[in-house]
Amino acid sequence: MEEIIRTVQEIIDNGYGYVVDGSVYFRSRRFAGYGKLSQQPLEELDAGNRIELTEGKEDGLDFVLWKAAKPGEPSWESPWGQGRPGWHIECTAMIRKHLGRQGIDIHCGGQDLIFPHHENEIAQGECCGGTGGNPYARYWMHNGFINVDSRKMSKSLGNFFTVRDVAEKYGYEPIKLMMIQAHYRSPINYTTEVIEQCRAGMERLYTCRDNLDFAIERAEDAAGDQDFAARVEARRQQFIQAMEDDLNTADGLAAVYELARDINSYIAQPRGRAALEGAAKVFDELCGVLGILYNRGAKGGLDEEIEAIIAQRQQARKEKNFALADKLRDDLKARGILLEDTPQGVKWHRA
Repeated sequence: MEEIIRTVQEIIDNGYGYVVDGSVYFRSRRFAGYGKLSQQPLEELDAGNRIELTEGKEDGLDFVLWKAAKPGEPSWESPWGQGRPGWHIECTAMIRKHLGRQGIDIHCGGQDLIFPHHENEIAQGECCGGTGGNPYARYWMHNGFINVDSRKMSKSLGNFFTVRDVAEKYGYEPIKLMMIQAHYRSPINYTTEVIEQCRAGMERLYTCRDNLDFAIERAEDAAGDQDFAARVEARRQQFIQAMEDDLNTADGLAAVYELARDINSYIAQPRGRAALEGAAKVFDELCGVLGILYNRGAKGGLDEEIEAIIAQRQQARKEKNFALADKLRDDLKARGILLEDTPQGVKWHRA
């Protein structure tokens, strides 16, 4: 609160704020850059602003920095009397206190906050001497909305849910995948079918990475493969180009899926360890940027008894005792261990 009051006072001292009956307002038209974020003429902003004209306020476009207290409302003491902060000023005060007074790199928020909230933040921040002549924020990122069955999510429509609600059934990673498979400025449509598809898509990536580990463990030599390495690097560059295009995670994710397809095709037969390890390094790098596949290794290892049964089954297959091999496979399945026979050997995963 001390930082808020100090910021408001600096705005007044710089000629951009004025007091009316214990409230403090910002002179919007005095700030030459007002409207530069929403890129609308002042006349349109004035017609669409949500603040009613208050008696004594100089201009309908002016907004409140400090609001005089009303009976029964929480309030704090200030140089202008008891009151409370306006809607926008606390953001500017927090940035100044915790991130410094030279402007910040990135400011995010929903598209509905562009005007008036973020427009007013810029005005406050650049008129209180708090950015050292720098822009209030160098980059603005405004995200699209989440729709549910093509209707905007809202409590009034009864289609409101929390991340925790969805995660209880599907886990958190499919939710994240749903978010990043669309550009952040685009709306996202949530349906049960979409989240199921995201869960299946995440499983495909996990399976690819597990298959790659399996191939590396059984690689017979350390040979490289320049052609395959070039394809992997091409996917990496495809990913970088997408992410540098206004953080286009949708196209970046597409590059990851295409890399997974390339890897799956490549490891269909035995390959050299160097080529496989190079692919694994790039695959992990790209997934790490997107913040996915962070549950790798969570399936855990096998205890000695399970390992012994797998070895026994392998021996039965070599001896062509397929009845015993099938019985051992069924026993493992009953314990939640699924086996997959591949040209490189037997693979397992938990059901």
